Amino acid sequence: MEKLITTFKNIFSIDELRTRIFNTLLFITVYRLGAFIVLPGVDATKLGKEQGGLLGLLDTFLGGAFSNASVFALGIMPYISASIAIQLLTIALPYFQKMQKDGESGRKKLNQITRVLTIFVTAAQAITYTQSQIAAEALLVDRGFFTVYSTVILVGGTVFCMWMGERITDKGIGNGISLLIMIGIVSRFPEAIVQEAGARGTSGALIFIIELVVLYFVVMGAVMLTQAVRRIPVQYAKQVIGNKVAGGQRQYIPLKLNAAGVMPIIFAQALMFIPNLVGNLFAEQSDFAASVAQSFADYTTWQYNLLFAFLIIIFTFFYTAISVNPQQIADDMKRGGGFIPGVKPGMATSEYIGTILDRITLPGAFMLAIVAILPAIANLFGMSRGFAQFFGGTSLLILVGVVLDTLQQIESYLLMRRYEGLMKSGRVKGRTESVTTI
Repeated sequence: MEKLITTFKNIFSIDELRTRIFNTLLFITVYRLGAFIVLPGVDATKLGKEQGGLLGLLDTFLGGAFSNASVFALGIMPYISASIAIQLLTIALPYFQKMQKDGESGRKKLNQITRVLTIFVTAAQAITYTQSQIAAEALLVDRGFFTVYSTVILVGGTVFCMWMGERITDKGIGNGISLLIMIGIVSRFPEAIVQEAGARGTSGALIFIIELVVLYFVVMGAVMLTQAVRRIPVQYAKQVIGNKVAGGQRQYIPLKLNAAGVMPIIFAQALMFIPNLVGNLFAEQSDFAASVAQSFADYTTWQYNLLFAFLIIIFTFFYTAISVNPQQIADDMKRGGGFIPGVKPGMATSEYIGTILDRITLPGAFMLAIVAILPAIANLFGMSRGFAQFFGGTSLLILVGVVLDTLQQIESYLLMRRYEGLMKSGRVKGRTESVTTI
């Protein structure tokens, strides 16, 4: 405990780190306050606070802003949808592929296109939101007039959230977009705990305690999933650097079981609204479309979870492919005089690393998908929906992934100043540490 207190003192003794933490807290505070600022012309007392199915899950990500009809009701989710569309286009269209390969200038162009697309996506979602999610009795003005000015406000709210996320990344700690989603999820956790405890009552106290114990092991399993690595040995030939003889030692390339992190979950979740939306558009013309809309409106149905798990597996391979380049790793090894024992340098090394990466990504993708659908399984055992959403699933994986990434950045600042690391003094180790080897 004393070491942990000392570590926190060290954190706030570093001027740049202290400033970044305060900036992050400031932006998070503004984000949370915006979730309670209701759109003009809405009587907040007449809003239906309970959201079920996919809308309830979305409301969890947004920290209640969706059900509050706030200026941040759509939050950062349209930006996530636009990012998915742009990343898919980088695979399908040569124009976007060229921009992706242009380095920093290409990245800036892609970011600008993503921002513009976000505005159009937000506008479309805002019109749907104001037309269908705000009850008539809660409106104090004409719905048509309300839709016009509320769409402008909601677009502005999402753009402001996007700006705050980027500022957190640049001036704060952690990935800003992911951090905003995590904060929305965390804000609902105390309420979910209270509701589950109340639902169990005194007679179900033992069951509630068992649920908390199982939740702990699920969290630990999620942590291990984000940290597990496969190490490939690399032998470096002896060489002379200055007047010193170096090399000859063996090092390792760590390949993560889950190199994609939480992004497959976020991407898949953003697309899970499409079947329900399309089904509702054709529900009156087709009984099949109505059935599809009903099936995908509830995250506990087998149809929803089957498609959700499939998308997670696909996006895990997709995101791993764009974040880990076996050819680049092989080229870097060759330039440094390194080689994998028993494998020829160059293309053979690239193919070997690619094969290993595919083999560990497949079980990693299946494990990610299983953890993601745990809330539906927990709901079958009688847990309340609010608490079940934290019992594995998207919420838990986002929480674990974002917390570990943020702690890793803090760890880097401490190690640069030669302080003892935060994760070494506590019980949680960094994602770059050799914690679990497969």
